[in-house]
Amino acid sequence: MKTKKLFEEDVMRRSCEATVQACNPCKDGFRIVLDQTVFFPEGGGQLSDCGVLKRGNTQMEVVHVSEHDGLVYHETKQPLEVGTLVTCQLNWPVRFDHMQQHCGEHMLSYAFWKLCGADNVGFHMHPDMVSIDLNREVTREEAMAAEAMTNQAIEEDRPIHVEVMPAERAAERPLRKFNDKLKGLLRIVSVEGNDSCTCCGTHPPTTGMVGLVKILKVERHKGGSRISFLCGREALQKIDVWLQAAQDVSNQLSVKEEEIASSVARLLAEKKELHAQITALTDRLLDHELRELDMKPSFDQEGHRKLIFVRDELTPQQAKVLARKMLERENTIAAVFYHHGERINYIVSSTAAEVNCQQRIKAINDCLQGRGGGRPDSCQGSAPWKEGWQQLVTGLANAW
Repeated sequence: MKTKKLFEEDVMRRSCEATVQACNPCKDGFRIVLDQTVFFPEGGGQLSDCGVLKRGNTQMEVVHVSEHDGLVYHETKQPLEVGTLVTCQLNWPVRFDHMQQHCGEHMLSYAFWKLCGADNVGFHMHPDMVSIDLNREVTREEAMAAEAMTNQAIEEDRPIHVEVMPAERAAERPLRKFNDKLKGLLRIVSVEGNDSCTCCGTHPPTTGMVGLVKILKVERHKGGSRISFLCGREALQKIDVWLQAAQDVSNQLSVKEEEIASSVARLLAEKKELHAQITALTDRLLDHELRELDMKPSFDQEGHRKLIFVRDELTPQQAKVLARKMLERENTIAAVFYHHGERINYIVSSTAAEVNCQQRIKAINDCLQGRGGGRPDSCQGSAPWKEGWQQLVTGLANAW
């Protein structure tokens, strides 16, 4: 016997009495089948309801709801015996949020279809964001026009109708989209004077209950656009968070909120200029230190020139440039050790054919508990930072 879906009869119903028909173990607990339910199972892009099953003075949480072959499965951590009478109680704020997001998605998709000729080819509902994928790229201005059209339909508090009809009859209706492969009875959700399409999800009785629709991002996506948005209470919460963040940045920069973008752009330009200056000065300093090493050469037991460079702070790019400069000298073994982030990095290279850098870096890895490797003439690796690492690597290199 299939589960009776009471939410299809009355989407505003929050609870019901039900009898346990089956209880089967699953990966994280148990899947309970009831003879009827107010819980919407995940499907059609809409997240599942959640809530509790009450029995007397005890209750168990319903963490997820799914449907297979007409049976609705309520996932819980505890089992229930077949025949047990329970009360299904929705987490209503979550259900209402889902209805707002799903209905807003219908009307926003209709607006893009009507105004821009763009079809919705993907719908994603996440706990903190909703998005639709359009089959053509739209501009920010077009997106704002679609948002305005949707909010106008919300303000007009239009009725939302749900009908069940044969697929053949549905094919004759002026639907926004229709899959001609669908057969049997179909559920059609229509916003009066607005969107109409097949849908299995939950929607409020009127558009006014959606509250508002706010588009948050317009991005290019697979040749089209991805529109991220929120509706109702969730939209207001997200706007509050972003407004507070904008106010905090405004206060830190001592500018008006509308001047934040230009102020950040100016700071980034200054940062880029300062970074270029610091890089140029650092390169000059490294060249100077390299010349000092040349003035006081040291050699290994085989007579190869040793150039050992140990720095507490260095960028990977600077280290690579330095290693290349060190190799401009013949019969040389060069090593660069530097601290970057939480790691000690090292580059070992040589212009002497008989020197095997792989052996040298293995000894460094063993000393620092690091990892790395490479070719006989060039290797690199890294190890976790540790106190006194400079003395360790300097002593190791001096022993070469």
